[in-house]
Amino acid sequence: MKAHDTRGIGRGGEDARRPARVAVGCMGLGCAQLGGLYEPMDEEQAWAIVETAWDLGIRYFDTAPYYGFTLSEHRLGAALRHRPRGDYMISTKVGRLMRPDASVRPGECGWGAPLPFRPHFDYSYEGVLRSHEDSLQRLALDRVDILYVHDIGRQTHGRAHELYWDQLTRGGGFRALVKLRDEGSIRAFGLGVNEWEVVADAIDVCDIDCALLAGRYTLLEQAALEPLLDRCAGRGIGIVIGGPFNSGILAGTRKFNYEDAPADVVARVEAIAAICRDAGVPVQAAALQFPMAHPAVVSCVPGAQSPEQLRQNAAWFGQPIPSDVWRALAQAGLIDARAPMPL
Repeated sequence: MKAHDTRGIGRGGEDARRPARVAVGCMGLGCAQLGGLYEPMDEEQAWAIVETAWDLGIRYFDTAPYYGFTLSEHRLGAALRHRPRGDYMISTKVGRLMRPDASVRPGECGWGAPLPFRPHFDYSYEGVLRSHEDSLQRLALDRVDILYVHDIGRQTHGRAHELYWDQLTRGGGFRALVKLRDEGSIRAFGLGVNEWEVVADAIDVCDIDCALLAGRYTLLEQAALEPLLDRCAGRGIGIVIGGPFNSGILAGTRKFNYEDAPADVVARVEAIAAICRDAGVPVQAAALQFPMAHPAVVSCVPGAQSPEQLRQNAAWFGQPIPSDVWRALAQAGLIDARAPMPL
């Protein structure tokens, strides 16, 4: 193996379906909103969302240092502090070090009221270990369960991608994650990204356990199906679905990939919604349930701005959907006919 290749030995072929190496609840809570995504959120509301999640039986929580510039980690840790540590799972992320900066202002990077820390990308061996330690302090925990490499990829970094990919591979970022897993400090690691292509690249050089894929395998788009998800199913690499509403376009807003949705995307969503509406099915319910049919997918982690929204998400997640809806969507060319469907 190459010096920066951290894959294991003796892995089975990709054709066989293998049990996922990570076991998390089928519905988790994405905690970007606890950091004030798009608009500020007060402490009481953040606490109420976590308490509602617990009451609903949700035991998997995903956060990141970047969310609210450390605000989400602080709030999540505080809200769970009175719960037995063995009763829930937390994932957070590495790849950004948060440095004090008094110039941070409300609204930066989409955070309503971020804390005075500014993110600096660092995917190196030392950077990964430092980020992990900093997260433990903010969460006030002795361990997290899963670490994701956050926002690595060509679309995210442009020309700087090769520099950061080199930090992660030759610079030892992956090696640091393997060390943490091998010594038992974390249970698993993978990537937390909006780009499926970089997950495929990572599989070629590192023995990852899972990936949090935001917005790239949804009711609206399935480009990652054969290049990635089928491959992950064959290797036992669990896929956690983030952004099941594609930044909101599948939940009634006009946002897609965190920006205003283009006309062709709006038209496609309207066509999907029409088929769902004719069957008496909320498009949000279809959006939450569709990705779960793929054997590689182990969890879906929508966020919520309020306890009421979270309860509604949970109701949609469990709402029965007639098989004819999925068939109609496939026949109309609105979902990939090769995609597994929740029949």
